[in-house]
Parts: sequence; C-alpha cells; structure tokens
Amino acid sequence: MAKKLYVGGLSYNTVEATLKELFAEAGTVESATVITDRMSGRSKGFGFVEMSSDEEAQKAIQMFNGKELDGRTITVNEARPRESSF
Repeated sequence: MAKKLYVGGLSYNTVEATLKELFAEAGTVESATVITDRMSGRSKGFGFVEMSSDEEAQKAIQMFNGKELDGRTITVNEARPRESSF
C-alpha cells in the first residue's frame, strides 16, 4: 500500500522532478506533486509525495523532515485525508 506524504515549506522554485529525485533516496516514489495556484500557476509552497510502502514513507520522514531543499527547511509528515469544506 502506498503512503502519501505532505511536504511543506517548499521554495517557490522547487519542481516535481526535484521532489521525486530527493525522495527516491528513501525508496520508490510512486508520484510527486507540487501544488500550484490555478490563476498564476505559481507554487503554493507545498506538495505531496507518494511512496510505494509504509516503510519507505517512514524512512523518508526520518531522512527529510527538517532538512534543507532549495534554500528552505522543509516539513515532511504523513498526509492527512482531505477535509470537506461544507
């Protein structure tokens, strides 16, 4: 089962390929997404990385939470389910 990780504190210059390359050091990356603003197309400063196993996800959290990427200290933790906005 793949584990989805939240990655916050990203530089506005960080791209999906950079995230995928970094997290590949912890294991197999299923997907890497940088969330962008619909109007401007500019990064919102966070994204999601999906790892192929729980073990790899935990390893990625331990390896990268609090580390620097593109000049910014990033936060990595398990993604929470999206809350409905009703």
